Amino acid sequence: MYNEPIFLKPVFQERIWGGKKLQTEFNYTIPSDKTGEAWVISAHPNGPSIIENGPLAGKTLADAWNDHGELFNKSADNIEEYPLLIKILDAADDLSVQVHPNDQFARDVENVPYGKTECWYVLSAEEGAELVLGHHATTRKELERMMDNGEWDNLLKKVEVKAGDFVYVPSGTIHAIGKGIVILETQQSSDITYRVYDYDRADASGQTRELHLERSKEVTTVPHQDAHAEQTETHIDDLAINKLVEEQYFSVYHWNLKGEASQKLENDFLQISVIEGEAEITIDGKTTSIEKGSHFILPHGVDEYLLSGEAEFIVSHV
Repeated sequence: MYNEPIFLKPVFQERIWGGKKLQTEFNYTIPSDKTGEAWVISAHPNGPSIIENGPLAGKTLADAWNDHGELFNKSADNIEEYPLLIKILDAADDLSVQVHPNDQFARDVENVPYGKTECWYVLSAEEGAELVLGHHATTRKELERMMDNGEWDNLLKKVEVKAGDFVYVPSGTIHAIGKGIVILETQQSSDITYRVYDYDRADASGQTRELHLERSKEVTTVPHQDAHAEQTETHIDDLAINKLVEEQYFSVYHWNLKGEASQKLENDFLQISVIEGEAEITIDGKTTSIEKGSHFILPHGVDEYLLSGEAEFIVSHV
């Protein structure tokens, strides 16, 4: 059905902490200056991407997954949802401090197939920008006491980041993206968030957002364990491939192209986001231009493809 990239249209999500960088940095037409997220490769019901080209143009990625599993080498008995979700997040203000459950908790308690392990590639960051990543409690009893007493300054662990940094966030990790940071997030296809702390912020109507302290206490890993993903770099022609993480749910890479590179598709399908520059992709003699802000899937059935140009990509597969 497709011997070409499947291009996807982003779905935008407005957030209390969102800003305008999805427009200024990616030239997207955003709904407001509080646009926090672009779901750029998504089959999740809360924001499914629309296919822009080919015989399924106008259909959602979820439609393609459900009705044309051959595009993903999906077995007929696989009834679970599309496994991954790719987002770009613009934090014009601090995100709430949160934690996500693992698969077992998500299935048993929330009746959804996936928990949420995620990872972030920092696209840009203001000087001195920080993330919340982990906590200082040594026992669950201490975690619960510090949460109940609002000892956030003592509990939360902060990490300064810059453009090009990579952060792996397994389920059970307390975390928050800080003000002034734009990231590309690769995650399991889940929208379950347990909010731990929201800086006592109120919306325009004076309402604070709901917290989920009891669920957070249940799913947080104690003590916190720093997750270190071993990175390796290889080269194919003029393409530098940096493997950022290879874990249970996904493998994620940063590609830096300066010229030409020919590759074979060795996975069931490949997700590709262009984060800088311009390039072309050629499959069976058909050439398509791609640029910063393009997001597409190379489906099962594509054999070999040629990339040419100068561009950077975040690439992922299950």
